[in-house]
Amino acid sequence: MRRYFFTACIVALSALVLTRGADALPGLGEAVAPGQEQQRAADALAPLQGVGITQRLGESLPMDLVFRDEDGKDVRLGDLFGHRKPVVMVMAYYECPMLCTLVLNDMVKAFRPMNFSVGTEFDVITVSINPKDTPELARAKKENYLKSYAREGAASGWHFLTGQDPAVHAVADALGFAYRFVPETGEFAHAAGIMVLTPEGRISRYFYGIEYSSRDLRLALVEAADGKIGSLVDEMMLYCFRYDPAVGKYSVVALSIVRLGGILTIIALAGFIGISRIREMRGDRTRS
Repeated sequence: MRRYFFTACIVALSALVLTRGADALPGLGEAVAPGQEQQRAADALAPLQGVGITQRLGESLPMDLVFRDEDGKDVRLGDLFGHRKPVVMVMAYYECPMLCTLVLNDMVKAFRPMNFSVGTEFDVITVSINPKDTPELARAKKENYLKSYAREGAASGWHFLTGQDPAVHAVADALGFAYRFVPETGEFAHAAGIMVLTPEGRISRYFYGIEYSSRDLRLALVEAADGKIGSLVDEMMLYCFRYDPAVGKYSVVALSIVRLGGILTIIALAGFIGISRIREMRGDRTRS
């Protein structure tokens, strides 16, 4: 199901105005004749046609694709997977005027409350959709976000990649991430979102927009890792919450909560009966 993001449209249009001025939207601030407003709005949104995210849950990335890392070294995509850790993946570009920064900033904000750490329990891969981005730009971006995240060991688990069009489009198509270059502005129109993949590179979860829940992201990582990370509390949370692909969030499952409540009630009742029985037996021995 193709999803178009109103938020992404508004943010992208705002970015054009902020970076290009009033000339970014033809006729902005001018008096317009009746009937022209809708046409001008349609023209302004035209660059976003065909932009969005199509979920491809359960599908795998093409692991033989070759990119360059932030040090300018060739790296095979498959070599960044298979380490028994789930991966958070981001499609962005390193000179994006606004939207990519919002996505990356809020992703880091969602990472901070978790006791999972980048490089330990999970990894992060950021792939630039701009084939003109250089390893130097990638390295500067990495240094900036490692400083913002400020957690030891993250450098080994967060990769900022650049690559040529065929490889970039191949991974974007596999993720269902549709974007396009806008010649008039020299920028890329794209949607906002991040993906969680299994250690083997299968797409597990999508999160949309520019705000991400730490709880939801943690649950997604636990699921993608197939129980290799997380705690009993996480397993209980997953019993009560289910991922809803229609909205890209975890929602409460009322029936599961009722069942869990019933199980806990039975356990508590059994414990009460057991303790009462033990006390009764001790009282009998005392009297005898």
